[in-house]
Amino acid sequence: MSWRDGRTKASTGILGLQRPDLARTRASIRRAGFPAASGTMVSVPQTKTNPGAVLAQTAMFSGLTESELKFLAQRAVARRFSPGEIVFSEGQPCAGMYIVESGQVRIFKSSAGGREQVLNIEGPGSSVAELPVFDGGNYPASVSAVDEVTLLFVSKQDFQALCLAHPEVALKVLRVVGARLRKLVGIIEELSFSTVRHRLASFLVRQAKKGKRTAQGIEVMLPASNQELASQIGTVRELVSRNLSRLQAEGLIRMDGRSVTIPDVKALETELVSAE
Repeated sequence: MSWRDGRTKASTGILGLQRPDLARTRASIRRAGFPAASGTMVSVPQTKTNPGAVLAQTAMFSGLTESELKFLAQRAVARRFSPGEIVFSEGQPCAGMYIVESGQVRIFKSSAGGREQVLNIEGPGSSVAELPVFDGGNYPASVSAVDEVTLLFVSKQDFQALCLAHPEVALKVLRVVGARLRKLVGIIEELSFSTVRHRLASFLVRQAKKGKRTAQGIEVMLPASNQELASQIGTVRELVSRNLSRLQAEGLIRMDGRSVTIPDVKALETELVSAE
């Protein structure tokens, strides 16, 4: 049987499950070692996963032996999320960590007024929520699915036991957390000392590094909406629209829907230097 358990709805923050067989599903959860949740469960199409192969491609587990990976893979639970669905919310008790098998997730903070600041977008092979697994605190940020996502859930108890048996895993976690901290420092610096134009140009330059080269320049794709782009660079939708229009009027970019062509990346980089 394939199911989703303990999902948090973005609009209400209430744990929801769908019937038909709640009693049998709760029993399955208890056998899997998870606390039973109230509500309903949603059945999802069964897809084949290979937890061992996914874990082996994750940086912090790359040094484990085949038997050690098998031990962890047997305890990892595949969970699937639809675009926009919340994986967990900021402030919830930490039950464990996640490894991205396929798709992308966004890590973000929300204000009381509903504004969001995206901290990072993570793809296959990335891990999420390592820190609260160690310090015993709640999840420090929220995570949602960008597209159709399959995650491997590893409980806090199983991961801590692994770290006790293999201290090198804990050291790798420190490297991951350290890289995230450096990125957060960069976000704070941009929000504190740069304009929206500068942050937008910086975003486009970063995207250009993985964009597609064409005869007209380098083509990159913007997030699905200007609201999402605003969340990623720490501003509001209206300022994103205004600054995209200005960059296009100045010939620094050419837009076609959500596709942006950058004729001269160096010209955009000059924008960053001149703004400092």
